[in-house]
Amino acid sequence: MAENKVVVVGSINMDLVASSPRLPAPGETILGTSFTTTPGGKGANQAIAAAKAGADVAFVGAVGDDTFALDLRQALVEAEVDAEGLREVSGASGIAVITVDGDGQNSIVVVAGANDRVTALTDDELRAVADADVLLCQLEIPLDTVTAAAHHAARSDTTVVLNPSPAQTLPPELLESVDVLIVNETEEGQLGADALAAVPHVVTTLGAAGARYRGPDGDRLTVDSPIVDAVDTTGAGDAFAGALASAWSRGPRDALTFACAAGALTATRPGASAASPTRREIDALLAANH
Repeated sequence: MAENKVVVVGSINMDLVASSPRLPAPGETILGTSFTTTPGGKGANQAIAAAKAGADVAFVGAVGDDTFALDLRQALVEAEVDAEGLREVSGASGIAVITVDGDGQNSIVVVAGANDRVTALTDDELRAVADADVLLCQLEIPLDTVTAAAHHAARSDTTVVLNPSPAQTLPPELLESVDVLIVNETEEGQLGADALAAVPHVVTTLGAAGARYRGPDGDRLTVDSPIVDAVDTTGAGDAFAGALASAWSRGPRDALTFACAAGALTATRPGASAASPTRREIDALLAANH
């Protein structure tokens, strides 16, 4: 049985992933050890993670008319994400160029492509947002689209979860519609205290140290992450966000615990969306750590 009905309005990219012993310095060329192409984009990654974690998920976004588009759509379908809202536009799909070092750390360059063409939502897409339990958004599509989707969700009593990445200044008209903000420690510092204070629920991911939570009444808690051997941290944050959206109805402590386990498992595997775990795998890891 699905945890929540989640709609993701966000980005979808083809990830071009090169592995190397270390990350190159500026101006330096080094020899890599492998290269793969894998579907990604923060929106699609989080949608797939939420679906694999047990949610009923629909995705709204855009691909180009290039050779990547079919594979990107197929990745959503194979994860049982409803892809009816995936538009095809002229031009290139979004891409991300990712370098992963021997310790699992990464550097990423994103080129938006078709993601910049995700503009006003259709009537069907607006109805999907209104009917969902959770709207999950990021900032790899136009900010006006995210703001409009969040406003519509807030008017429809749909919980709005925002992962403001890549970090940028958030306008008050967006913040007033957000229920849950998911940030890492860097993004937390970049957004500033005023932005964080404007949102009822703030979740800060701490990498291998887990995550912390601040609620509307000032209540706070910290959840540890299961200890794992990290291989590639590329998709861990997105897996965390998708799993959190999936489990938010359980309450903050259980949702954070579930999301930390999802992020930890993702870091044990190469890739982004393909590395996100199933609900059964998450539950098994949590059972093993009790």
